[in-house]
Amino acid sequence: MLEFTTEDGTSGFVRQVSIRRVCIRRIWSASALLLFMLVSPGAILADEFAPVEVGISGDLPNITVETTSGDVLIERNQDQDNVISGEFARTSRPCPPFCIQPHEVAAGVTTIGELELLDMLQDPDVIVIDSRELEWYLEGTIPGSTHLSYTEVAERLDELGCKRVAGQWNCDESREVALFCNGPWCGQSPAGIRAMLREGYPAERIAYYRGGMQTWQMLGLTVVEGDF
Repeated sequence: MLEFTTEDGTSGFVRQVSIRRVCIRRIWSASALLLFMLVSPGAILADEFAPVEVGISGDLPNITVETTSGDVLIERNQDQDNVISGEFARTSRPCPPFCIQPHEVAAGVTTIGELELLDMLQDPDVIVIDSRELEWYLEGTIPGSTHLSYTEVAERLDELGCKRVAGQWNCDESREVALFCNGPWCGQSPAGIRAMLREGYPAERIAYYRGGMQTWQMLGLTVVEGDF
């Protein structure tokens, strides 16, 4: 037994065995914490470099792109039983207006696929444009894209490097861009591209991602909510 004295001067006793138990518990807690600190980094690294079963391509498991909310990892859904649902699971819509779009939307404009779009998302000199109406964009978009509706793009070419000269757009120093919308049945980005061409935007600086959000989601690629 150990005697102790309280602040008010009274005295009492505690059992030594209780002190031993407290000490043992503290030693075990410290040991567990140390073990966690030693093991966790290895576990994190192992998880970070774990093989990806569903890659983007044979030598490309994922990419990281910059967004206004910080870096975002674009990868494919690893659940091999996953299927798309909701609006983009539909195969049929009334045509018009939801008609199948041509592969070549306009002379000189390059039609691209997912791998080319991923390259463009990582290129700081390229602007990837979600040209859909705002409601579609807010529900989900491709990480790293910029919203510029097809109904407004012809009036906002200054955001793409063009300048107003005597009431006309001068696009000699315009940026390279890629436009997309909902998919091969969506006419929003083709309409936006044609509007840009009418205003003098160089066709060779425009790419058209025809697959759009439907193909992007069909491949299980990362989608984020759009923001203002």
